[in-house]
Amino acid sequence: MFIVIFRVAMLTVSIRDAKIQLSKLVEHAAQGEAFIIAKAGKPMVKVVPLGHEEEGTVCRLGFMAGEFSVPDDFDQMGSSEVESPSPVNTPSP
Repeated sequence: MFIVIFRVAMLTVSIRDAKIQLSKLVEHAAQGEAFIIAKAGKPMVKVVPLGHEEEGTVCRLGFMAGEFSVPDDFDQMGSSEVESPSPVNTPSP
């Protein structure tokens, strides 16, 4: 098995080795040992256990709360243009 260790000391495995050792790798990840799968030596994906929050990860949901307001008629904006479109120019006979 080909293993590359990066500065952060995270296990990196090739796609081929990941296919062969998938059950073992998933067990380790479920126990909190994240790893990276690489293709031709280039890191492609990081596998982490469910519920794992990486340091520095910011939850962006609601990050603009209170920064702007949505008009009450937002869902009706432009409806008059849609209901009565401008006439189509048709050639005279």
